[in-house]
Amino acid sequence: MSQYIVTGAGPVGWTIAEQLAERGDSVRILTRSGSGPDHPRIEKLVVDVSDPSALATAATGALAIFHCIHGSAYSAAAWQRELPAAESVVLEAAGREGALAVFPESLYSYSRPDQVMTEQSERAAEGGKRGVRTALLAARAASATDTVSVVASDFFGPRVRMSHAGERMVPAVLNGTRIQLVGSPDAAHSFTYVPDLAAAMIAAADLPRVRDRVLHAPTLPALTQRALVEAFASVAGVAAPRVAGTPGWLSGALGVVLPSMRELAEMSYQFARPFVMDSTSSQLVLGISPTPRETALERTVQWWRGELAATARA
Repeated sequence: MSQYIVTGAGPVGWTIAEQLAERGDSVRILTRSGSGPDHPRIEKLVVDVSDPSALATAATGALAIFHCIHGSAYSAAAWQRELPAAESVVLEAAGREGALAVFPESLYSYSRPDQVMTEQSERAAEGGKRGVRTALLAARAASATDTVSVVASDFFGPRVRMSHAGERMVPAVLNGTRIQLVGSPDAAHSFTYVPDLAAAMIAAADLPRVRDRVLHAPTLPALTQRALVEAFASVAGVAAPRVAGTPGWLSGALGVVLPSMRELAEMSYQFARPFVMDSTSSQLVLGISPTPRETALERTVQWWRGELAATARA
């Protein structure tokens, strides 16, 4: 039985901890609240992972640290203030233990998102949130600690709330209410099922060590937001609701007065035109494939129905 550390109990950290425990490994999940899955092989600890001493103590004996904590706000300022320092602490703790540091990563750093993004694509985007992600990847590559970054596109799946295919989409599908989408409803877009990202990060940690590695999470062929809404409706057995897009110029105009819209507008290029990743090469390296779309959608709908029912009872 191997010992692993997971930082954060969001959808990625939670799912990684569950998958590790279910295959027989011992997991310490570190959060400020003590949250996480209930499982006999999962130890939930209250730890501020930005504290080098606290993390060093918690990481004792770990084979790998899966660092799944994000910024406190969806803004370049928050990311720049928090993420580089936090990752530095993780890299130091992992290096001291001789452990691998494993990171979930986004497509934000890719220089040419108008082209199909592969593992060989340039990752040198500048400015804003994109530039922060580029800098984080560069710091991992420069570190003496072995690292693996597993890139995913926009999430969907159980426990995924703050996502374009999360609380903005699935509850509306189930309730039959109109959906206001970011960008074009008809531009092809890649969506990654979170359990596939978790499985890829675990499989990546089992590979022979290298100084720095970037892989893509197994991700199904891209489809449009409209098609995804219709697919969710189909597996749920309901009529697909109406959808409407939000033009980039409107997001930009709203961003002048609404900070939250300004942060979304910065990334609206991802939905204004095709935004497609390819994971073929990584799937061969990892030996895993994406979950079939219908299965992934069914599990997502089932989870959301449970959540909505619990909310209605409360």
